Amino acid sequence: MQQRYNHNQVVITGLGAVTPLGIGKDALWEGLLAGRRGLSNITKFDPSGLRNERAGQVNDWHFDAAQFALDQQPDQATQFLLTALGEAVADADLTRQLTSSSEPQRDVGCILGTNFGGSMSWEDYMATLIAGEPSPAAFADFTFHRAIDTVAATLAVGGPSGQLSMACASGTAAIAYASDLIRIGHAEVVLVAGYDALAPSHLSGLSLLHTISEDDLYPFSANRSGTVFGEGAGALVLENSDHARRRNIRCYCEVLGGAQNNNAYHLTAPDAGGAGMAKVLANAIGDAGIHPDQVNHINAHGTGTEYHDVAETQAIKQVLGSAAYRATVVSIKGATLHLMGAAGAVEGLVTALSIFHQTVPPTTNYAKPDPECDLDYVMEGARQQSIQHAASISAGIGGDNACVVFARTG
Repeated sequence: MQQRYNHNQVVITGLGAVTPLGIGKDALWEGLLAGRRGLSNITKFDPSGLRNERAGQVNDWHFDAAQFALDQQPDQATQFLLTALGEAVADADLTRQLTSSSEPQRDVGCILGTNFGGSMSWEDYMATLIAGEPSPAAFADFTFHRAIDTVAATLAVGGPSGQLSMACASGTAAIAYASDLIRIGHAEVVLVAGYDALAPSHLSGLSLLHTISEDDLYPFSANRSGTVFGEGAGALVLENSDHARRRNIRCYCEVLGGAQNNNAYHLTAPDAGGAGMAKVLANAIGDAGIHPDQVNHINAHGTGTEYHDVAETQAIKQVLGSAAYRATVVSIKGATLHLMGAAGAVEGLVTALSIFHQTVPPTTNYAKPDPECDLDYVMEGARQQSIQHAASISAGIGGDNACVVFARTG
């Protein structure tokens, strides 16, 4: 296997999260290991008419704009983003460098991923439009570039920056893109995050597409009937390993490679046999420069939809061969719910923690075996496991797929 380029080694030095399991990466990790779930009734707006009135809502949310030197409250999705990034930057011991500088940090970049941008600001804008007095401020807070502008200004990010919107593959694709920037020498540090917030308009659209279960989310289970969405943000600090070594900072794991593609098949359904997912997994492993049978843990997309879970299982078996039965395959969505644009970033974060702690969280809410989903989904609870190489896979509406391969350091 040959990497496309192998200039700089990329490591993860900081992690941060806002999820329905709580605020912070520790609340997320501890909740996953304990098998807790973030499912609750939607209370932030009236959910009447949706296919499911429950979701992965971030409850008891409070945000202090002044903490981020902002003179007004940003959209709630941006609030989740800034909080997760703030934790990740602190975890990487970069807070002083990125908040006290009067000059943009040209060697620090930022890549974000989202499905819906400032979704609640969109609701506000539509209300003002219907009232005949459209609000430019509400529209500005909705636009996808607002979040990256806010992050760049708040954290003095002056390096390569961008915003990806590739449905639910956005967060994973952002990690892969950020890693490439460091590997080819365009940045020393890149802040990566995926974020989204629940809002009536997009949940209405997803209800019309019938991707939402009327019951619950059961990953890889025979009784699965669809996914259930949630909100939050996941953030990672990616860093040139030489830069991290000079700072004497702890590294969670290495980012070895990544890939992205499209099924070119259907808006919501996976292609036969999971061909697109198989290709993106194979390409990511090839980019990492390892053999498929060296991957012994996979954080799967695992949405609990009827066809996707089978297709993903088939894809893993196609690429890993007999080694697929020796690998652990976990979906955390039964616990966190499907966090849309935040999903891939949060799942990449969890994969990094799994490698760092050599521990695999369970596939929460797995209920009933399916003969077509016959891999080791870790149903009995958290498991201690030696993990040298792991992959995190994401897929999204529109056929987008993304995958990142991680490795243990040291």
